[in-house]
Amino acid sequence: MTDARTQERLHVTGRPSWDAYFIRMAHLAATRSTCLRRRVGAVIVKDRMVLATGYNDTPRGVPNCGEGGCGRCASDVPSGTSHDTCLCLHAEMNCVVQAAYHGVAIAGGTIYVTYQPCLICAKMLLNVGLKRIVFEGTYPDPLALDMLKNADVELVHYAGEEIST
Repeated sequence: MTDARTQERLHVTGRPSWDAYFIRMAHLAATRSTCLRRRVGAVIVKDRMVLATGYNDTPRGVPNCGEGGCGRCASDVPSGTSHDTCLCLHAEMNCVVQAAYHGVAIAGGTIYVTYQPCLICAKMLLNVGLKRIVFEGTYPDPLALDMLKNADVELVHYAGEEIST
């Protein structure tokens, strides 16, 4: 939900808030995903500068989901389960790995994700020192959500805002 000041600024300028801007970038990153079950994107930002992007996909050199790389994606296991059989990296993981691969420090930053992080990703995001997690869609992992709510991190469930394009 946006406050009155933000709504007035949008009305006058037509510019999105920083959260809207970066969550849109996360949605753009999600378009690169090859996952057959859920396309997720993530963007890590610090001081309003994009540091890394990521989307869910198989590791380098492994056939992607559409090519038969990950059997879990083609199965009917319930969402949020059997992560130990999935070959894909989640968008958040790929974002952190991309930053590390290029030697980019992300501690103190914010991650924007199109869905709530799972427990594995939530633990990783806390340990790399991100201070703010902004997510849009829900994910069936109440333990991850509880842990994030109780951690020393600002957790924002982004509700969106109208933006003229």
